[in-house]
Amino acid sequence: MFYRPGLDPHGLPHNPFKAIVSPRPIGWISTLDAAGLPNLAPYSFFNAIADQPPMVAYSSTGGKGGGSEGKDTVANIRATGEFVVNIVPMALRDAMNACSAALAHGVDEFEVAGLEKAPCEVVAPPRVRAAPASLECRLWRTIDLPGEANILVIGEVVGVHIDEAMLRDGIFDVTLYQPLSRLGYRDYAAVSEIFPLRRPG
Repeated sequence: MFYRPGLDPHGLPHNPFKAIVSPRPIGWISTLDAAGLPNLAPYSFFNAIADQPPMVAYSSTGGKGGGSEGKDTVANIRATGEFVVNIVPMALRDAMNACSAALAHGVDEFEVAGLEKAPCEVVAPPRVRAAPASLECRLWRTIDLPGEANILVIGEVVGVHIDEAMLRDGIFDVTLYQPLSRLGYRDYAAVSEIFPLRRPG
């Protein structure tokens, strides 16, 4: 089959795009607003985009509650220039999901999800204490994308927290915490097995 998004009907019960581009790591992003109120929200359009210097990017799609004004995370990052990406382990899937609810501005998702905050070293927003790793970030740039309230946020990683229990022989072993990833529809996956491939040459 072939279809042109926005022009042709795909004829399927649900849009297959996000199922095709999967799995996608989840950026569980904590921020503070200008008044110092915390926010914690998961985003599946997220990834690392460079390593020297280390940089990450995520996209916020649609406005809060379906409006066009954007979401709290983007507003907070634009106001303060800082955010933290917390890595989601399988064990915290329900807490991550609780943070995806469309809550009123000022509601503390850490408290809603029963999560303990931990301080950061370089940036002001708190991190998720139970996360296997957290990346402290400073905003590099936001880019308004085509579509309603589609915003790309790019940040430079200025601090890295690693739970030392996730290290095995000096390697950050993802099988010890099983990172959660987003698939299409309502589906998720967790990494429990890995295999190496050597680049030719």
